Amino acid sequence: MEPRIHFITLATPDLGAARAFYRDGLGWEPLADVPGEIIFFQAAPGLVLGLFDAVKFREDVGGAVPDTSVTGVTLSHNVDSPEAVDTVVASAVRAGARLVKAPQRAGFGGYHGHFADPNGVLWEICHNPGWHVDGTGRVSLEPAG
Repeated sequence: MEPRIHFITLATPDLGAARAFYRDGLGWEPLADVPGEIIFFQAAPGLVLGLFDAVKFREDVGGAVPDTSVTGVTLSHNVDSPEAVDTVVASAVRAGARLVKAPQRAGFGGYHGHFADPNGVLWEICHNPGWHVDGTGRVSLEPAG
């Protein structure tokens, strides 16, 4: 199996709140939206974020997951500057996110802040000066130059 992910699908207790936050609050355009079941958003080239109604999710996996809460996971979005971190975090909070950690300097030499979407999914907005993607799509975490 190649190290590749095409979909990240999260069980979502309140699909309406997720739709309102991502589509209406953040302005993300759905790739597909099945009311009462699932909504898909393009998250990156070749990567889709799916938000699946928690009851339907549990049914889909045959009841193998008794608890559909999302814990111990952070989705991270890298931006070009500390100021962009401040802007994105403030925008998310205005759209209905809960501020988890105000933007601040990070131990790795960067700058980051965290918020939770209306269903508790944690997002890190980060300026990491060592984050680079080359022309092939390969990620480097070393400082440039």
